[in-house]
Amino acid sequence: MQASANSQKLIAKSQKPTWIWYPGDFEIWLGNIFNNRRTERGAMFPPFWKQDSHYVTVEFSKAFALDHGETITIAVEGQFNFAIDGKLQFPAKEYTIPAGKHKLNVKVWNQATPPALFIDGDTIHTDSSWLATYEDKLWIDENGVAHGSGIYVPVASWHFDAIDTPPSQFHLERKEQRPVSATIPDGFPAGVLYDFGRETFGYLKVNGLKGTVRVYYGESREEALDCDHCETLDVLSCSAGDGLSCCVDSSFVVASSKAFRFVYIEKENDASYTDVLMDYEYAPFDTQHSGSFRCSDDEINRIWDVAAYTMDLTTREFFMDGIKRDRWTWSGDAIQSYLMNYYLRFDTECVKRTIRQLRGKDPVTAHVNTIMDYTFYWFKSIHDYYEYTSDVTFVREMWPRMVTLMDYVEGRLNGQGMGEGQPDDWIFVDWVDFPMHKRGTLAFEQILLMKAMETMALCAELVGAAQASGYRVKAEALRKKIKETFWSDELKAFFHAIEEGTLNRQITKFPNMFAILYGLADEEERRDIMQSVMLNRDIPAITTPYMRFYELETLLIDGHHEQVLKEIRDYWGGMLREGATSFWEKYNPEESGAEHLAMYGRPYGKSLCHAWGASPVYLLGKYYLGVRPTKPGYEEFEVRPNLSNLEWITGDVPTPNGIIHVEMNRHEIKVRATEGRGTLYYGDQQLSIEAGRETVMQI
Repeated sequence: MQASANSQKLIAKSQKPTWIWYPGDFEIWLGNIFNNRRTERGAMFPPFWKQDSHYVTVEFSKAFALDHGETITIAVEGQFNFAIDGKLQFPAKEYTIPAGKHKLNVKVWNQATPPALFIDGDTIHTDSSWLATYEDKLWIDENGVAHGSGIYVPVASWHFDAIDTPPSQFHLERKEQRPVSATIPDGFPAGVLYDFGRETFGYLKVNGLKGTVRVYYGESREEALDCDHCETLDVLSCSAGDGLSCCVDSSFVVASSKAFRFVYIEKENDASYTDVLMDYEYAPFDTQHSGSFRCSDDEINRIWDVAAYTMDLTTREFFMDGIKRDRWTWSGDAIQSYLMNYYLRFDTECVKRTIRQLRGKDPVTAHVNTIMDYTFYWFKSIHDYYEYTSDVTFVREMWPRMVTLMDYVEGRLNGQGMGEGQPDDWIFVDWVDFPMHKRGTLAFEQILLMKAMETMALCAELVGAAQASGYRVKAEALRKKIKETFWSDELKAFFHAIEEGTLNRQITKFPNMFAILYGLADEEERRDIMQSVMLNRDIPAITTPYMRFYELETLLIDGHHEQVLKEIRDYWGGMLREGATSFWEKYNPEESGAEHLAMYGRPYGKSLCHAWGASPVYLLGKYYLGVRPTKPGYEEFEVRPNLSNLEWITGDVPTPNGIIHVEMNRHEIKVRATEGRGTLYYGDQQLSIEAGRETVMQI
């Protein structure tokens, strides 16, 4: 009996204690810091949507049965009280818990950062088995009667596994970098232009600074030298003996991170400095668990490399949109980042952080980012996450907030049960270069809503919720209504919208390609849409990488691999030929010179490093290497490689616990997988793929 107890003690001690907090609070707190870092010419620029806050008082609880008394160490972020079996203890850092059955409760208050708890003992320690409540002990029913005695939920944790590394100290990694050149530009005798070689992100460091200098950042040379119009700037001042921490070791590190390639620095009066560097900031990743792609076309290889670099730059505490301007989390941008991430780094923690942060807290008072389509993408992102990871635990965590968000959506549907923009909604769809009304009942929005309803039905089934059949019925009813309202048998396309009771017969690619992507169109309708819309040159062109992501995927679903490769070469290769070192928010081949830098009515308003510009990572991994899960989490998967007009391709696709490696040339296909069961398809041939063994198919 004693040996058994000792064995249990050793097993428990081998499990590391970790910091715990109320679910979602870390992401909401960190997201507020993240989303408020944006500046415009030195002025702070907060997001224009509601920002929630963490719960300031959280109670943590767990019951234990101890064979022997033991001493525990408690650390918190905030102030706390500690109760054993309901009896408060005198404040201390260590407590001795006697043998027997006990219930421990710790209340933590913290206004500044999320209340967090760390307990370390022989068998008692904080982990994911603890429960938490934010003191929502009572609720009132429709009759005014109080119910309940505390609603506890499983706590959240991550990898903060040391007592001296609490959640509030989380930060990305940094490494020092030097500019590749420093020049005095013609016409700018008072300053020096530093070129760091390519788009980058981090903290400028000025060594040996005395006096005041003005710093002008630019994603382009033109922007850095346009002191009156560049998007970001700093004024740095450091005098000998002033005691500023920035001047420690004669090094001034700017307080806020910036995106730039070029930095122009002007001295004021007799200011001086000795050197300029930067601390490059990045989210670390495992190179052994990352995607890769190589082929016989060097330009395509370069495009993949720059797309991957773009993704790495925009993968931070969360997936952000552009690293220079917005620096915010946008749901429409993020859903593409998640998909690209599944073929590059498979960073599921960043996916979950971003989904939690975007959702925020109840009550729901507006759409995600205030954009109706972005709310619908938020639901779809959970569907995608489950397909790639099979993580039901996360689905179960998000389910209550999915329900309340969908309740909000349904409360704003029109009389026909469709989503229609209200005065306080932003209907985005895309930035377009042609006239397109965004008010009324848009077919595009209804297709996204249908997919959101289908996601609700799927997730309800996963968590065992009773609403599954109800959401399924609603999704099917909406599917039928969309076809009855917007489909044209004559033109073989979905019309644009209903506006004030009248059908807007405009045809755009947006609803039509999503009808294919989200399974609204049947096989015959899909073929019709491809000819009447997607391959029809009379239909207005899409000019943002954002919607080109979906347009090219639609073409690939229909087998147009050679056309898509040409478009990748023309569109993304076009940016490279313009000197891009990361991919842009928008690219119009008809523009030239400084026209490529302008957007939103500002000469340098365009982001030259934007997450939605990195879609070749996803397209090449999913449709040329041909890898995708057919059962959640790659329990089963398929490989349908397509060489197109290339001579050979090779690459890796990350999975939850391994890698799928694909090689293909004109004669054979080789596949190696470290997990799951797969099937290799080529033409009429198919072979089974077993984990740990190489599968070879002659073609």
